[in-house]
Amino acid sequence: MQFETKCIHGGVHKDQQYNSVTTPIYASSTFSWYDLEKNTGYDYTRSGNPTRKALEENLTDLEGGKGCSATSSGMSAIHCAMSLFSPGDHIIVPVDVYGGTFRLFDRFLKEKGLQFSFVDMTDHSAIRAALTPQTKCLWIETPSNPLLKVVDLDAMVSIAREHGAITICDNTFLSPYLQRPLEFGVDIVVHSTTKYINGHSDVVGGCVISAKEEHAVKIAWLCNALGLACSPFDAWLVLRGVKTLGCRMEAQQASAGKIARFLSDHPRVRHVFYPGLETHPQHELARRQQKGFGAMLSFEVEGDRTLVEQVCTRTRLFDMAISVGGIESLISFPTTMSHASMSAEARVAAGISDRLIRVSVGLEHVDDLMADLNQALA
Repeated sequence: MQFETKCIHGGVHKDQQYNSVTTPIYASSTFSWYDLEKNTGYDYTRSGNPTRKALEENLTDLEGGKGCSATSSGMSAIHCAMSLFSPGDHIIVPVDVYGGTFRLFDRFLKEKGLQFSFVDMTDHSAIRAALTPQTKCLWIETPSNPLLKVVDLDAMVSIAREHGAITICDNTFLSPYLQRPLEFGVDIVVHSTTKYINGHSDVVGGCVISAKEEHAVKIAWLCNALGLACSPFDAWLVLRGVKTLGCRMEAQQASAGKIARFLSDHPRVRHVFYPGLETHPQHELARRQQKGFGAMLSFEVEGDRTLVEQVCTRTRLFDMAISVGGIESLISFPTTMSHASMSAEARVAAGISDRLIRVSVGLEHVDDLMADLNQALA
């Protein structure tokens, strides 16, 4: 089946009694047993739930994996994946990684004994220089948040395998519709399903999808043991949202490309970060490993923080809010929002300036969105 068909039919036909065309919400916290040894395959919703299982089947198929664990948030998905590692293990991470990931790694997991090196992952020599005998993972975020750097998946997998390490990729910004890292040999993919997979800004969730059965089994065990699984209702909302993933992504990225070009020509815009622009340093790489360029972009203004505040607060159609990937357009200031948990020094090292604005393009008419940005920049 084609991708769009899988989105609609994956994990749906579960109701044998009434033949519902949508997946039922199994809100039960517990399930009765037949006898002391036998049950239906479900005993307690933290350990497994039919609605959540339906979502996991859908997402496994969309990414082309061997198994999926649906979690309560994108951060719980990341924490679940990182629980594969032990004190003393070393992980290489993008220097411009999402602020919540940075906080978990640098301020929590480091205290638990894990070691991290934050490097520019578009510089392969820097990655090789960061490798140590203890390196167990290359953590990939592509395109990166918020600078939209594109990381070469083939190269990351090759470097990791040479060193006996695994690769984990945060695929949130593109979703499996526009990028499937497992097809490049990546071992594990994580998503914040809050974002494009759900797409309606009405649920918080995440998932971890594994290319190998051994990782899938271990991740499922960790998800249960740590209590990270998403609720049945949240799973149902994500399963509902994913049905329109393909058409949403097509429409949103089409608008994002037009907005990126509009901003590139604006006299009050200093630089636009969007892989779909031919001037983007990884434009050709993005063309090779992605189906499209996505609906996220960021830009620096020709001015100081005063102009940034003007733009963010004057827009009428872009809600100033944290998050991305919904049907409504959002605008944000990474310094105080998505990357506030980074130290000022870490933001400077990552290239995240106080002139930077991040935009998540929604489904409004693109002419209205460009007119809104134009009046806010005026």
